[in-house]
Order: sequence, then structure tokens, then C-alpha cells
Amino acid sequence: MQFVTGEIKTTIPYQRIAEGGLNNQSVTVHGAVHALREMGGIAFLTLRMADGAVQCVCPPGLLPEGLCQECAVELTGTVRAESRAPGGWEIGVEDMAVLSRPASPMPVALGKRKLGLHLDTELPLRPVILRDLRRRAVFKIQEGLVRAFREHLGQAGFTEIHTPKIVGAGAEGGSNIFRLDYFGKKAYLAQSPQTYKQTMVGVYERVFEVGPVFRAEKHATARHLNEYTGLDLEMGYIQSFYDVMEVETGFLARAMQLLGGAYARELEVLRVHLPDVSRIPCLRFDQAKALAAQRYGYQIRDPYDLEPEEEARIGQYAREELGSDFVFITHYPSKKRPFYAMDDPEDPRYTLSFDLLFRGLEVSTGGQRIHDYHQQVDKLERRGMDRADFESYLMIHRCGMPPHGGLGIGLERLTMQLCGLDNIRAASLFPRDRSRLDP
Repeated sequence: MQFVTGEIKTTIPYQRIAEGGLNNQSVTVHGAVHALREMGGIAFLTLRMADGAVQCVCPPGLLPEGLCQECAVELTGTVRAESRAPGGWEIGVEDMAVLSRPASPMPVALGKRKLGLHLDTELPLRPVILRDLRRRAVFKIQEGLVRAFREHLGQAGFTEIHTPKIVGAGAEGGSNIFRLDYFGKKAYLAQSPQTYKQTMVGVYERVFEVGPVFRAEKHATARHLNEYTGLDLEMGYIQSFYDVMEVETGFLARAMQLLGGAYARELEVLRVHLPDVSRIPCLRFDQAKALAAQRYGYQIRDPYDLEPEEEARIGQYAREELGSDFVFITHYPSKKRPFYAMDDPEDPRYTLSFDLLFRGLEVSTGGQRIHDYHQQVDKLERRGMDRADFESYLMIHRCGMPPHGGLGIGLERLTMQLCGLDNIRAASLFPRDRSRLDP
């Protein structure tokens, strides 16, 4: 009889080779043939490993017959310093076994420095294109952002939760919601975990979630997806919505510190410059609009919201005048904020809310929520919303809630801006937009 004990087999990662501690030592590693070229009988093979790629040198006669790009191999050889090799290290191959071979030639040569593909050409080939070293680096950095989010909030006393993605009412209102037939009942894909994370403030006080968000918006822009990943948090017993902004700033500082250390190789591959987040300036909505319009000489067209071009100008102003790639825009008009946003008691035309702009693009939205039952019912009714659709949500207000607030960060937008990508689809593994359900 055989028993399974949970032991995980480990192999030598690329990181250990890159650190230099294995110089002149024999190693056995595995990976895929990322690139292959033969010169005078000697083959230079780039082995793509889980966490990096290393040059391997095969002497004459050792190269397996028919070896090609994307063959999975296991090889044994000696690690040695080589200044001409990428990363400064290579493996002198002494033995190699082919574990599997592709059934057809690659649709694109992954070993090229730049693939040069248009995004519309690339996306149908995504399962293969993601093996490209630059594409892999984007999603390792994205991993680092999520890791920092969890680590920072975990240390700050937040509890991770998981909320339903099939719901009976839209958290944000409006028409941008996917409708479902749920066993004959009306249902929707969740626009946000908003009502549930507020509910859980009454349970744990501080909560967060990393999960999908669905928006049925018929757009075709470089900044929108119909399914994206939200980094959401909610916290109770706040004194001001600025408390929420402090937590976000702390997360960003933690993320940049983590990326600068554990993800330095990916940053180098993408030539990413990490922003300074030691402090982030704050501008009121009306102030920011006026300053940017005056500085760059244009007319304000929408007094209730920020247009994309306006966000870009305000981001430019923050960089040039305030020395920051980030800027918080506070006190958005009530007309453009959801039903749960608390109005400013000093001027109810505005809310105790904010957006965070990063290099001229909104990457998060947050603020203080209404915690009083009567105030919440009144705002729902003033907006013509049916309170019957929100009975389970209103239960928390009726049964008592502390002052609380929170935010939602768009992971793909944050990744796009950090990595200097020109389209949000490049920051999504398998993007979903109006025309794309595959792959």
C-alpha cells in the first residue's frame, strides 16, 4: 500500500543560480526551451524556468535530435559565471532529457527581444504569448501588488473575506449590470462587493477581499474591462474618510518596498520606475478641476465628474507642481457618487469621498459610507431606488453600524500604470471586453 504524506518535491530555482551561490556546482534543472541557436556545433539554449531564464551551453553531439522551441527538458550541468550571458550566469550542459515536444511549430517566435505584435493579434494567442519573458514579468509584478495588499492589511488587523458574485441587486445602481436567470429568479453578476463588505464591518470591523468585479459597460477604451480584479477593503470606527486614504497610502508604500526587493528582476525586464509614495497630496474635486483648467488653458465641460483627459491633466499638474505621481481627489459631487456615499454635512452637494489618480488615471475609489438607517433610506428614496431590493443591506443599518468607510482598487489599472502599458488588456491574463470571451 502507498501513502501520501504531503511532501512537496523541490527543484533548484533560477533565483539560486542568479544569486551566485552555485558557482562551479553541478545542478539538475528543468524548464522549456525558450530560444535555441547553434553556432559552430555548439548550441546556446535559453531555458525558461518558473522564476527566470538562464543560458545553457551544449557541446557538440549532446543536443537531442529534433530539439526545438518549447520542448520541455530536464538537464544537468555546471553553473559558471559568464559576463556575456544574460544575468551573468550560464550552465554548461552535461546531460539533457526531452520530457515532451510541441505538436506543431510555435505561432510566434518567443525568443525574440520584442514580439512586435498588435494587441488584437496577440490576444487570440494569449495562452502562448504569456510565456514571453516580458509578459510574464507584468503578471509577477501584479502578483506582488496582491501580495503586498494581503500582507499590509493582515498586519493592520483586517480579515480576508469572500463575498457572493451572484447577487439579487446591483451594489452601484445604474444599468451597467449583467443580468442572469437564476433558476427562474432575477439575478445579477456583482458590480462590487460593496454591500457585503459593509455588512462584514459589523462582524470583524476591518475586512478586505481580492476578487472579480463585473461591469456591463458597452465601452471599447484602453482603460476599461468588463471583468476586472478588485482589491477591496472596508473599515469601521473611522474618524474621517482620510483614515481610509491613510491605509491605501500605507499599502502602496508596502507594495513599492516589496516590488523593489523581491521583484527587482521583473522591474528591470520592464524598465519600471517605482514611484515615491512616502506621501500623497490631496486636492478637492472643484479645486483640482480649476487648477488644471487654469494651468493648461481649457474650459471645464462637466462640473460633476472628471473626464479622462481631465484626469490626465490633473495628474500632470500633480507631477509638475506637487512632485507626485499620485494625487487624491476628494469631495466628489453627490450627483456622481453611489447611494451609500455619505454627503458632506458642511455642503451636501459634495460627498466625503475620493478617487486616487496614478499618473493621470483613476485607480481607486473610496470614501465614508452612510451608517445611519434613516439617512440611508432617505437617500435611496430620493434616488428613486426601491428599498425592497436592499432589505438585507438595510438590516445592518437598522441593527446598528459604526462610522465606516472603504475603497476599491482596480488591480489591472494599477498594474497598467505601474508597468507603463498602453492598454489595460495587457494587464489582464485573459481579458474580457465586449467582443472577447475566448481564450
